[in-house]
Amino acid sequence: MGALDHFSNLFDCSYYTRRSKYKKRKQLQTVEIKVKMDCEGCERKVKKAVGGMKGVQQVAVERKASKVTVVGYVNPAKVVSRIALRTGKRAELWPYVPYDVVEHPYAAGVYDRKAPAGYVRNAQDPQISQLARASSTEIRYTTAFSDENTGACAIM
Repeated sequence: MGALDHFSNLFDCSYYTRRSKYKKRKQLQTVEIKVKMDCEGCERKVKKAVGGMKGVQQVAVERKASKVTVVGYVNPAKVVSRIALRTGKRAELWPYVPYDVVEHPYAAGVYDRKAPAGYVRNAQDPQISQLARASSTEIRYTTAFSDENTGACAIM
């Protein structure tokens, strides 16, 4: 777009009305949701509720992990509310990340017994990540007796 086009669009009154007619297209995204499912009937009910939404291209359900993956041009909040409304089940965005991603997977704010195998809670919350981070005194004492730090302790 050249400078002349830019200035002509600034002074053209019909440009803004024409622009508002077109809706911005949603991005293709993958939404992961945690929903407690006990049987095949629950699985079918969740799949049917989400499959009927406009913009949904693919729905994958993992009953053992209590996880629903939706791919399409959808809003994550609307998918969660649709599942909760249609099925009557409690639904939330997937709160877990793979075990390898977290620095301290057994910290109090991160470790979750209810998480599926290989997953821990997402530690993006600053309050939880403070709990998972080691303090400077802990780091100083652990590195003082480390094999990698040769000048730290003369007794060893």
